[in-house]
Amino acid sequence: MALDRLQELSFELYLRKEGKKIDDYLSGFYTGDKGAHTDMLRYLYTPLSEFSANAGKRHRPIICMLACEAVGGDPMIAMRSATAVEHFHTAALIHDDIQDGAETRRGEPCFHVKEGVALAINAGDLALSLVTGSVVTDPYLDDPVKIRVLGELVDMTTRTIEGQALDIGWARDNRFDLAVDDYLVMARHKTAFYSGAIPLAIGAIIGGASTGLVETLRSFGLAAGLAFQIQDDLINLTGSDRSKDFRIDITEGKRTLMAVHALNNAPAEARERLLDILRSHATDEATLEEAVQIMRDAGSIDYANDFATGIIHDAKAELAAALEPNRATKLLLSMADFFIRRSQ
Repeated sequence: MALDRLQELSFELYLRKEGKKIDDYLSGFYTGDKGAHTDMLRYLYTPLSEFSANAGKRHRPIICMLACEAVGGDPMIAMRSATAVEHFHTAALIHDDIQDGAETRRGEPCFHVKEGVALAINAGDLALSLVTGSVVTDPYLDDPVKIRVLGELVDMTTRTIEGQALDIGWARDNRFDLAVDDYLVMARHKTAFYSGAIPLAIGAIIGGASTGLVETLRSFGLAAGLAFQIQDDLINLTGSDRSKDFRIDITEGKRTLMAVHALNNAPAEARERLLDILRSHATDEATLEEAVQIMRDAGSIDYANDFATGIIHDAKAELAAALEPNRATKLLLSMADFFIRRSQ
């Protein structure tokens, strides 16, 4: 994993380099029992492998391994536990797309669109079984560490499902009577625990960190994961990617930080217009642009940017004070900046 100094200081470059290694490692989980029946590959393992390969940049397993290295551990020992988080991510995306009635995922048809809802649910269930199975069968961890890691994974799963319940429930009941704090609870639970806090805590545990250091990394990850979600939502509204999914958060009436802030701060007439747009499932460019302009005028775009930048700044200062300034620490600090500076 040797990198030159420029790469060492840039999480984005590191992510590009190491993501392929995670891809290769993950593919080994999707071969199935070929001796049982070849159709298991056709109906389960092959489509799940293909979906997983289109699931993202693999930042979750990579930061788990970096946390292990940052506290003095061997990052390769954390590999299976790191991929457990990615298996959860795969399952969450499959099930989330079904719940949202989504059609595409990263430019490809969603699993349930290609294979049908029943097979998609089944594949997501297998991915969930791999979350704990990856840890239970890990030959490099002793039992006390396995139990701690499994406890973290159970908590991660619970918190994410809680956040999803809020998101789905608010949509079902057509709820927009929400404050910024309501959004923050939902986003932390739905995204920040599994996208930042838990991967870092697991890596630190495997690396032998003290309880205090584990909690520092968890806190840093929670802030980074929340900023990651806010930035994702900002990109959907104002980014340079004009694909089919551009501004789909408005079409779907998503309770993003910008929408919630605008509904609490825009003038009455603008607030009512934004509510009408969010409830109408509008798709035409002019109406979507009108909604974004209402958010801009209410200061909501700037508010979200400033909020994400602020929590990252504080989290970086806390982490830098707690960890040795080694390669992994520098990459984790670079990760935080990458999360809020992504443009597409």
